[in-house]
Amino acid sequence: MEAYCVKCKAKRMIQDPEPTFTSSGTPATRGKCQVCGTTLYRMGKTPAHEGMTPPPVQKKKRKTRKANKRSGRLVIVESPAKARTVGRFLGKGYKVRASVGHVRDLLRSKLSIDVDHDFEPRYRVPNEKREVVKALKAEASRAEEVFLATDPDREGEAIAWHLLEAAEIEPERARRVVFHEITKAAIEEAFNQPRTIDMRLVDAQQARRVLDRLVGYNLSPLLWEKVRSRLSAGRVQSVALRMVVDREREIRDFKPQEYWTVDAELLQPEKPPSFRARLAKIDAQEPALSSQDDVKPVLEDMRRAAYQVGKVRRGTRSRRPAAPFTTSTLQQDASRRMNFTARRTMVIAQQLYEGVELGGGERVGLITYMRTDSTQISKQAQQEARDFIRDRYGDANLPEKPPIYKTRSRGAQEAHEAIRPTSVARTPEDLKAYLTRDQLRLYRLIWKRFVASQMRPALYDTLSIQVSGRTERHEYSLRLSASSLRFKGFLEVYEESVAQNGGGRQDQAEAVVLEQLPDLVEGDALDLLDLYAEQHFTQPPPRYSDATLVRALEEHGIGRPSTYASILGTLQQRGYVRREGRRLVPTEIGEIVNDLLVEHFPDIVDLGFTARMEGELDEIAAGEREWVEVVREFYAPFSEQLKHAEENMPEVKAEPEYLDRKCPECGNPLMIRHGRFGKFIGCSNFPKCRYTEPWLEKIGVSCPKDGGEIVLRRTRKGRVFYGCANYPECDFTSWKRPLPQRCPSCGGLLVAENKHKAVCTECGETFEQAALPQGEVKLA
Repeated sequence: MEAYCVKCKAKRMIQDPEPTFTSSGTPATRGKCQVCGTTLYRMGKTPAHEGMTPPPVQKKKRKTRKANKRSGRLVIVESPAKARTVGRFLGKGYKVRASVGHVRDLLRSKLSIDVDHDFEPRYRVPNEKREVVKALKAEASRAEEVFLATDPDREGEAIAWHLLEAAEIEPERARRVVFHEITKAAIEEAFNQPRTIDMRLVDAQQARRVLDRLVGYNLSPLLWEKVRSRLSAGRVQSVALRMVVDREREIRDFKPQEYWTVDAELLQPEKPPSFRARLAKIDAQEPALSSQDDVKPVLEDMRRAAYQVGKVRRGTRSRRPAAPFTTSTLQQDASRRMNFTARRTMVIAQQLYEGVELGGGERVGLITYMRTDSTQISKQAQQEARDFIRDRYGDANLPEKPPIYKTRSRGAQEAHEAIRPTSVARTPEDLKAYLTRDQLRLYRLIWKRFVASQMRPALYDTLSIQVSGRTERHEYSLRLSASSLRFKGFLEVYEESVAQNGGGRQDQAEAVVLEQLPDLVEGDALDLLDLYAEQHFTQPPPRYSDATLVRALEEHGIGRPSTYASILGTLQQRGYVRREGRRLVPTEIGEIVNDLLVEHFPDIVDLGFTARMEGELDEIAAGEREWVEVVREFYAPFSEQLKHAEENMPEVKAEPEYLDRKCPECGNPLMIRHGRFGKFIGCSNFPKCRYTEPWLEKIGVSCPKDGGEIVLRRTRKGRVFYGCANYPECDFTSWKRPLPQRCPSCGGLLVAENKHKAVCTECGETFEQAALPQGEVKLA
């Protein structure tokens, strides 16, 4: 047996080898160099160690300095920006340092969870964080007190605990401080009320991390083996993928149903002007008008009817303002109003939370903590808002009592606050000079939503008119609703954007402005001026956008405020979904992965099961469950499913798709390859030849300029547009999707104006997409 001799600077035979153990229990062999006599060590177990028992491992005692040598207070936060803002408020006597995120994590190269010993995680300090931890450890050893001021959620609590462990800070010197906004008052209050680390929150975060690792590190290699490399599966990510795929298939399977609506234009001769009412019932039954043939006899009979005003109901309706933002509602509104992705919204919100320079060296946090599912507001913030509303908008817009909003999210952490400005007195106009364009847009959205939430509801005057028409054969009931804004209330400041849920029938008449109607009373006789029959088609549900998918996840109790943005990001990074405008569309590989997971791991992609898991994590955070017990209950059936899938899941690896073209650089055949962003064309001689070109997705429409194929393309930022496949010889492009039908009027190219309308690029005429030509039809 040989070992390296430091004196000879060469490997030498070990003389008189003797089996032994190091202080940490590692087997080794000790002996002497046969040349110079220096003591040699060789690590590793040998046959001579058989039957020997290693000594008990002695825990290394932390070196502690004498109390009288420590002085000052160290504060540790996550980011340098937050450190600068907090440091300015604390002043002298405090040193504020940043951990720059997590300082310990599971090893990336292996599972790092001991499933045989209570799922014990094996944490380590990543290489890139070793210098940070070394510096924090040195600073902490000299400080009399160490304040762990990480974020006020489970993730922040876990970071604080990892800091305690990695920097070897004695628990008796550690102080946990929590604040939901970075202002002087909030920080002073937090530092006056320090506490210990809440291990219930740490355990809840640790359970989530362990569950995600068990799923991801077991399913992902299975997908590499059965499908292709660079794929992944996740406990929450896979459920979100299933929702996107299921919605896409629902759209594909949707068959539009034709239906018609009938409007009557009526006039009371002594009370002009005329107005329209919609047919609601025939002989007290809802009309079944599914074709033009169904409509014709109804119109013929209605023309002979005598019409008069039936019931007239006047009333008022109040419209309450929306609650202050939570994480999910902020992401939804930012997506609808500004086309922000969830990730972009959270990055900008983090900047506003951690602090912005406002001139003269003043740096202050502008909003409260942005990862929250609570709509609660502190009494201090409510009072400040009420004073501001009274001064800016008058007492008429101030409710008698501050409104209270009930949190809709399952398992919401009510100890948190909603997202709001730290001071309502800092109006968006005041901050315009100090914020970037996106920061200002998001701050204005948060500010307006919060101020509006503390104002009076808007009031509307409403009018509902029922018109009856009688013939010898039938009785027709027509209805008309109108409203008029009497008191604007919170609408002075903010109006909530409307979610585009779509789907189903689009047959509701638009609201009529009350002032446009005559002053009708019950019994007024009416003259029929004309009848209008309009053809419609039921619409499929729309594809998910960032906003609607986040809302759906929240409604089902899946994920938490800190995870929504990462879920959406992962789906796109793995190539499971792509964006078409604002909508999320599953890719071919996304559907393949989803189908395999649904078949072999039904619990993992089940909405109810995943929501129950989130509930159990909440129970851990509340101290009602032990985290190891929760993980064990999950892992036992999961491991059985995993074994079954390894044996029975079919391989769906696609055969190489070669093209009938040669690589222009090396002459080898070109082939279709798959990457993170979908298909592309590459050389079959990869990696020796790295030639690539984009995959052109044909849409089945001919170019109006040269007759070539129109293909879907993307800009560098991922925005979809359409162009001729013969580019650069042909320069035809369109932001709007060309349609295969030709214009009925001139034969020109039709493009999709929106999901319902088509417009001709030649004559500019507009048509309904569902049944070209289509629209309002007057029937004799």
